[in-house]
Amino acid sequence: MDVKRRTPATRSALRLATSVAAALTLAGPAMSETLESALAKAYGGNPQLNASRALTRVRDEDVAIAVSGYRPTAAINVQAGVTQQGGNLAGTNLDQLLKPASAGLVVNQTLFNGFQTDNNTRRAESGVYSQRETLRFTEMSVLFSAAQSYMNVLSDTATLELRRNNVEVLEEQLRQTRDRFNVGEVTRTDVAQAEARLAGARADVSAAESALRTSIGIYRQNVGVEPRQLAPGRPLDRYVPANLDQAISVGLREHPQVLSAFHAVDAAEAQVKVFEGTLYPTLSVQGQVQQAYDQQVANTSGYAASILGRLTIPLYQGGQEYAQIRQAKETVGQRRIEAEQVRDQVRAQIVDFWGRLEAAKARVIASQAQVQANEVALNGVREEARVGQRTTLDVLNAQQELLNARVNLITAQRDRVIFSYGVVQAIGRLTVRFTAVPVAAYSPKAHFDQVKDLWFGIRTPDGR
Repeated sequence: MDVKRRTPATRSALRLATSVAAALTLAGPAMSETLESALAKAYGGNPQLNASRALTRVRDEDVAIAVSGYRPTAAINVQAGVTQQGGNLAGTNLDQLLKPASAGLVVNQTLFNGFQTDNNTRRAESGVYSQRETLRFTEMSVLFSAAQSYMNVLSDTATLELRRNNVEVLEEQLRQTRDRFNVGEVTRTDVAQAEARLAGARADVSAAESALRTSIGIYRQNVGVEPRQLAPGRPLDRYVPANLDQAISVGLREHPQVLSAFHAVDAAEAQVKVFEGTLYPTLSVQGQVQQAYDQQVANTSGYAASILGRLTIPLYQGGQEYAQIRQAKETVGQRRIEAEQVRDQVRAQIVDFWGRLEAAKARVIASQAQVQANEVALNGVREEARVGQRTTLDVLNAQQELLNARVNLITAQRDRVIFSYGVVQAIGRLTVRFTAVPVAAYSPKAHFDQVKDLWFGIRTPDGR
């Protein structure tokens, strides 16, 4: 089919990849799902993110467990039974049935334990802070995966539309080639070339359909709903730093993996102090009140009350404490090395995504120029073929080059958006706090404040 005979609908479809609005749209904007609203759905319902939030609430209770060491313990002890006693003393029968019973209250309070409670609390708090950063990293990963799957659905949909339009064009091209063959203008070779190109185009449609189905499945996994009426995605350039050095500086300072690693160092240092505390004396006080009945003689009762102080000074217990201290110190060294490793990983990730974003920007510009040049070239080749200066194969090749250029443009536009999100993720700012995701932010501190000072209660703050 030559250029001048194409229908307006076909010409419009073939220009699908020349702009983001045309190439990466599934439906009109009136009822579209936006990238931001898709991220909001992922933020609220992604199971991986919700599981990480639950784990953060689990770690909150570690602080309440550690703080319990400051508080007293109390217990009520009750005993009851039956005792039969017998004997004879100076002609007196001593047989009697006793029903001994006692009830008592015991209260213990630790006054000093080598600062173990202090350091256990510090270690638990560091664990909470580390898990909060892990939660923030999970949030960033979920949002990035959602953005990536959103853009993949858009680009795969646009690519499939281009492939289908290409089949329509090649079908018309084959029809015209056969007509020209019937009147002797071209050879059987030209017909075979058109048939082969059409068969390949149909195979490409099948592959594009498969890729789109895969992208839709991943979208459903990440966002939680099927993709419907997706609006074009926009790059997150307003949160991308001005240059690479600034991006690295922000990332090393704010990335949650870096902060989590340093909190892990703090927790390991606190654990050393906990084990060192086992070498210190322990001082505690115990108060006890007890009421007893029939202990030795039937129908008798008595009570006792006491307050006792206890001081325990450890001397030697086989060397276990010393080994634990040495072991904990080595763990501190390991955590510090791991923190430096994480910093290097974050730096490398920032450089990687920065380079990909810059390359995607360049590819968009180059692909747009390539599409325009190939459009001009295809029009020229078709006109030359009409007057016998070009073969059918020349037309097919020019048309394939234009199709490839348009597909490359779609890919470049997709990467342009995805890698802008990748840079923001790499520096540690792809969260609802920094981005325009229309959703109420989850605050892990709210649950922490609810449970850290609870003295009793088995219900969680949400009523379970």
